[in-house]
Amino acid sequence: MPAKITELTKKRKALIQEAIQTHGFIKKFQVIKHFEGHELFQIHNRTFRDLIEFEPDDILDAGHIITGRSVLKDSEGKVKQEWVKTSVDKEKVLEATRLAVEELTSEIEPYKPVKLKKKKLNKNLCNQYTITDYHLGMMALECEVGTDWNIEIAEKLILDWFSLGIQKSQDAESCVFAQIGDFLHFDSMEAVTPASKHLLDTNTRFAMLVRVAIRVLKQIIIMLLKKYKHVKVILAEGNHDMSSSIWLRESFAMFFENNPRVEIDQSVIPYYAHLFGDTLLMYHHGHKKDLKSLDKGLAAQYKQEFGKSKYVYTHTGHYHHEKIIESSLMIIEQHPTLSPKDAYSARGLYHSYRNSKIITYHKSFGEVGRITISPEMLKL
Repeated sequence: MPAKITELTKKRKALIQEAIQTHGFIKKFQVIKHFEGHELFQIHNRTFRDLIEFEPDDILDAGHIITGRSVLKDSEGKVKQEWVKTSVDKEKVLEATRLAVEELTSEIEPYKPVKLKKKKLNKNLCNQYTITDYHLGMMALECEVGTDWNIEIAEKLILDWFSLGIQKSQDAESCVFAQIGDFLHFDSMEAVTPASKHLLDTNTRFAMLVRVAIRVLKQIIIMLLKKYKHVKVILAEGNHDMSSSIWLRESFAMFFENNPRVEIDQSVIPYYAHLFGDTLLMYHHGHKKDLKSLDKGLAAQYKQEFGKSKYVYTHTGHYHHEKIIESSLMIIEQHPTLSPKDAYSARGLYHSYRNSKIITYHKSFGEVGRITISPEMLKL
């Protein structure tokens, strides 16, 4: 007696899509174990393909297209196995991201203005709080890298870092919160790098990562608003969080839209600039342009700002260690990270010192001071 075909209802389709995200899109969706004993499918020892009648086109998530199929048939011409190859349709992904951002921001209520603590502030100074490659959501174990690291540790450490940094930094009138990319360790429901799909060590689900990221960034901005009259926020694109950087910028721009003391840089390209008197500050994660050619590219991109400045500083990350290059156009500084290395870096014997810096700039004289704070200093 032939197996009874199970109708592909909306609810069953949603469950299948969830299983595909977990197990992969291969061999005609071999996710039988995922549904064993499930009331909607009643799967026992029969094959998933015989029980559910559908075409791959019906199941594919938005943003994917079928690029090919391979079919294995028996001697009687019956299909035994089928492999479906898919790839990402970039146009659909961009459109889906845009719609997601609109949906995320549609019901955000702007935050009430934060009161500035009464204190004499120096209008000629700007403090830059430099954070890069924080990799929120990464997991590391002491036995592999020398220290434990998870989302709870990461949340506490960065808030402690800002608390100490705000306390020790000069009483400037303005500041730049320069988050230079890879703030999130992964960018979607799958814990892989967006471009190369390398598997990543994580200890949380994407939904929790989003929640913690928003909570942490909101707290940081509010902390800065209590000290500074003007707060410029850079939430740069990194190679680990290319899509997430978009909804982070748009969400926080909406969140603080009624607060004239907050400026969220909403550049749609991964290059950012802030002109402060005669001092020009620029930012790029480092994943699109290398240090050797970055100066010319940025000078061309920001011609107007570049022409008005005497002192030009560009800040990057990406490589997790310090490096400074001075060209005839600007000083480029590659920053280290506060987060520890992961298992991949440990196995490759990659080493760098963990710290982040608060750099003080003067409108007329460029850099006039800096404070370096390491994780060890937060334990004192």
